[in-house]
Amino acid sequence: MSQTVRYDDRTPRLFFLAALVWAVVGMLVGVLIAAMLVMPSLNLAPYLTFGRLRPLHTNAVIFAFCGNMIFGGTYHSMQRLLKTRLFSDVLSTLHFYGWQLLIVAAALALVNGNTQGKEYAELPWVLDIVIAVLWVTFAINFFGTIAIRREKHIYVAIWFYIATIVAVAILHIGNSIAVPYSLLGSYPAYGGVKDALMQWWYGHNAVAFFLTTPFLGLMYYYLPKAAERPVFSYRLSIMHFWSIVFVYIWAGPHHLHYTAVPEWASTLGMLFSLILWMPSWGGMVNGFFTLRGAWHKLREDPILKFMVVAVTYYGMATFEGPMMSIKSVNAVSHYTDWTIGHVHAGALGWNAFLSFGILYWVIPRLWKTPLYSTRLATFHFWIATIGLIAYQVSMWVAGITQWAMWRAFEPDGRLVYPDFIETVVALAPMYWVRLIGGLLFFAGLLVGGWNIVKTIQTAPADFADEPDVDAPPLVWDSFAPGAVTPANTYDHALFGLQHAMRQGIHRMLEARVVTFTILTALALAVGSVVETIPMFFNKSNIPEIASVKPYTPLEVVGRDIYIREGCYNCHSQMVRPFRYETERYGEYAKAGEFIYDHPFQWGSKRTGPDLLRVGGKYPSLWHVRHMAQPNSTTPGSIMPRYPQLLTTPFDTSLIGAKLRALRTVGVPYSDGTIDTAIVSMHNQANAIAKEVEAQQGPTGLADKEIMALTAYLQRLGTDIKWRRPEAQTPYSATLPRTTTAAGGRTN
Repeated sequence: MSQTVRYDDRTPRLFFLAALVWAVVGMLVGVLIAAMLVMPSLNLAPYLTFGRLRPLHTNAVIFAFCGNMIFGGTYHSMQRLLKTRLFSDVLSTLHFYGWQLLIVAAALALVNGNTQGKEYAELPWVLDIVIAVLWVTFAINFFGTIAIRREKHIYVAIWFYIATIVAVAILHIGNSIAVPYSLLGSYPAYGGVKDALMQWWYGHNAVAFFLTTPFLGLMYYYLPKAAERPVFSYRLSIMHFWSIVFVYIWAGPHHLHYTAVPEWASTLGMLFSLILWMPSWGGMVNGFFTLRGAWHKLREDPILKFMVVAVTYYGMATFEGPMMSIKSVNAVSHYTDWTIGHVHAGALGWNAFLSFGILYWVIPRLWKTPLYSTRLATFHFWIATIGLIAYQVSMWVAGITQWAMWRAFEPDGRLVYPDFIETVVALAPMYWVRLIGGLLFFAGLLVGGWNIVKTIQTAPADFADEPDVDAPPLVWDSFAPGAVTPANTYDHALFGLQHAMRQGIHRMLEARVVTFTILTALALAVGSVVETIPMFFNKSNIPEIASVKPYTPLEVVGRDIYIREGCYNCHSQMVRPFRYETERYGEYAKAGEFIYDHPFQWGSKRTGPDLLRVGGKYPSLWHVRHMAQPNSTTPGSIMPRYPQLLTTPFDTSLIGAKLRALRTVGVPYSDGTIDTAIVSMHNQANAIAKEVEAQQGPTGLADKEIMALTAYLQRLGTDIKWRRPEAQTPYSATLPRTTTAAGGRTN
């Protein structure tokens, strides 16, 4: 006997609308920072600079836009799959409003420079706690709904939701352990190489379990619904799920090829990244073959267009990612714009396109009204597709160009482009194309948003009061491969036993959610434990260097300013063991150099040159002028101006708390160093200020932030003895150049 269930559709409505709003905000900031790379004057210090807005953009797109889509889609689909209302209206409301307030607080914190300086994990420690509380709220509501379900077996979409909840909890807690020194400031418990390994264990798997598994769950529900076809293969779904859950967690260290991380760790990450390719494509194949018999709808249905392109980009991104994990390919792609193109292919092509398809399908059903305009949806699809392709191709070209210019040598063995700024200038046309592509994508978003708003406005006034009766979901029937059976058929005990016997152990496992969740957690834990334990308990992985000492109090404050301004977004501190890098920057990086770095600052993109060996390369006055007006020292620079650093006094009130927090995480500061920290800061700052004045620079800087930042920059790379390569000398200062008719350079 069928039952009528009144679902909680208010909560999914709120999350879907919030996703649309935050998509506009996040992508608007993305367009703005893309424009800053071709029009540096758009940077408005101190709050609206590339270094502070770039983390805002990534967090808004990932956690605000995609996060709200995940919550809305999960809450909407699971009620229909489990034939029950959400567990708690109170928890649903707390989750929604708490998440929106968190996003607003995160935006304010990042714009104000309150960041932990770790990609995708920038938020201050107090907000990390809020995230954990809200995630637990989500988990209780989710598993509580499963506990009161009317459908015994859980559908494949819910498998992926379970993996998401468990994995994100593990990742967030594991990477967020820190020692606070103020309400918004803290230092991570891990330092140097350990911090790098933990961060990219988290960073790569944040992509895996926040931008992949939940969206696969959404794909497995909404794609069959939109196509009105059952999922192609049950067995392929099983293989896809368990291989993704087990393999993905191992792949993080491939972000650290040729760095100071032990080679075994990065090689292990590479191997599992390559293994990951085929299981990922299993999901793509399952998605495409689900559309069998529905291809005729593709020509007229913009919803299916968005979903087909999304599945295509999922396949492309999960091929490109493993390919980029291969060491020889990674040597080309890492620190270049190729990586930026890859990330946006996944975020825009996979996550955003699938989200747009879902919104166009679900909004009319939630508001019980037809879509306002199919034509506008189709226009949105095409303009967004063109913009995405322009963006991605421009970044491919930019990445290869950077790599080729960085490694180019003259016949006599000197670098062709010793000045990093030459590569920056060469990329300007590609950055313009990227901006145009981003504007097209954003324009499509605005069109889509208008279409959805108009759709909602046409909803009947009493739509919310109508009982919501949804047809049973389509599931697999073991007696007829590819056929479908109403889910409530499985309420019949005899049929359920026969089905379980035919389908095997996994079908029985689907009815035991606690066991299923525990097995998922174990699959996730294996790779995490194998990769981290040797790093934390085998000291031979991180050989110590006796000459490496902790930063002075002034350098600690300067380092915090460096992180506050987001300098790590454009500069790396990791010289890799390639000739073209050692010729340009100096001695390659050693693991022992970073033991006191909390957090590590290796970076993932070089919009500017590497800074690991910048200490002593320039006089202190150069740094003062470079921060105040970058073009005065580096013509053609696209770096933001930071004039406020020359007028804002550095803060001494927290230095004691900072040093004590650093001592807690393992930096050997003595009581004497902490007690005399303020005096030490002023003495070092006065010495640098006198040096600047002696070099005919400005006066009155002894207590300003620029002195702390300069102290930190002048310290970098000076703890070990090495000879600065002659190639550092600008070409213009050595031999004259002429240009051949073919555009090449000769001496």
